Amino acid sequence: MIFSSGVDSQTRELSSSGDFLDSVVAIVNDGIVLRSELENQLGLIISTLEQQGGQMPPMETIREDVLERLILQRVQLQRADRYGIRITDEILNNAIANVASNNNVAFEEFPGVLALEGIDYNDYRNELRQQLIIEQLRQREVISRIAVTESELDSFLVFQKEQDALNYDYNLSHILITTSSRAGSKEIETKESLIYELENRITQGEDFAQLARENSGGQQSASGGNLGWMKGNQLPEVFIKAASQLQNGELSQPFQTSSGFHLLKLNQIKGNEPILEEQIQVRHILIKTNEVLDDSAAEEKLKTIRQQIIDEGNFGAVAAAVSEDVGSAQDGGDMGWAPRGFFVPEFEDVAYSLEKNEISQPFRSRYGWHIIEFLGDRVFDNTEEIQRRKAISAIRNSKLSSEIEIWARELRDEAFVEILPLQLTRII
Repeated sequence: MIFSSGVDSQTRELSSSGDFLDSVVAIVNDGIVLRSELENQLGLIISTLEQQGGQMPPMETIREDVLERLILQRVQLQRADRYGIRITDEILNNAIANVASNNNVAFEEFPGVLALEGIDYNDYRNELRQQLIIEQLRQREVISRIAVTESELDSFLVFQKEQDALNYDYNLSHILITTSSRAGSKEIETKESLIYELENRITQGEDFAQLARENSGGQQSASGGNLGWMKGNQLPEVFIKAASQLQNGELSQPFQTSSGFHLLKLNQIKGNEPILEEQIQVRHILIKTNEVLDDSAAEEKLKTIRQQIIDEGNFGAVAAAVSEDVGSAQDGGDMGWAPRGFFVPEFEDVAYSLEKNEISQPFRSRYGWHIIEFLGDRVFDNTEEIQRRKAISAIRNSKLSSEIEIWARELRDEAFVEILPLQLTRII
């Protein structure tokens, strides 16, 4: 089965009229988990385990695990609801279209394909909507609490630079002054002097290719030492290390390996081109909804704040005083320079619709209510920053699973949960 969904259980009790009766198996804060939900998920898990083969865990263990998962899901959905996190039909349809596309199915044909799997389309939509809501809640609460230290970042960037270098294409020229394994110190000294002499002659303007043909013991000496285009993973590590320090046309420092003394010239490199980005700079004020402040009140509050800024002309000071985005409030709401796709779509759509120095009307995103001031745009060589962003994202993703587990357990511990014995559940 390629899609996940609930299916009707055939193990619920029958009423005297022949209709299935449902019952409560757990109370979670002000919500409940139904027996039918438990049995639906239990059936899916058992089916998956049977397809995988191997030893089946005890049924009671599986049931407890599934019930605990449903309880955690209910706690997270309740928390998301308190924050006002919603998934619009447009966002949901886009997610379903992506699933359909990944399975080579047209969006219009997707309900029929689900039906062939025994899955109700409305049940599937509801389940996916819940998954997306929980994912947004996790983005809001978990990602921000994952710290990335400077030492972690520096180590990862060094590693990533080495990995990237393996995927570049290099066009190198090479001179090798060979030394034998039995060479004495005098021979080694003579060969070392020669490689430094050749480096000096090339630096003074003599032709690298001609000197390679006359002196190099490398396999490509007849062609002037040119190695042609080669992937980084086809080259010795020491060659990549030397070449990565050079600009096109530059000569490396002489270096020694077990085969002798080497001199490299970087003719050209592909794959390390700078990344030019179209960026915008905005600052914003965020007001979050909660049990006391609903959407309408948050919107009205921002309308008042917006008018105050227009009247007094100090967005930064107001943002520092009232914005609930702790990351930007200390900078007067400034979000820095950011490329398209950096912000969530509902934020970005508004930002890109503004003129310079224009302040938006209040609008809602998955994080709360905002007003934005558009400060400007530019084209920028952002290679280093993009590498840092990717590194931070990769480090955070490596920690995400364990942090989600800790966070979910904290939510579970804070919740009121009462598990009801099956034989004592009341009929609803």
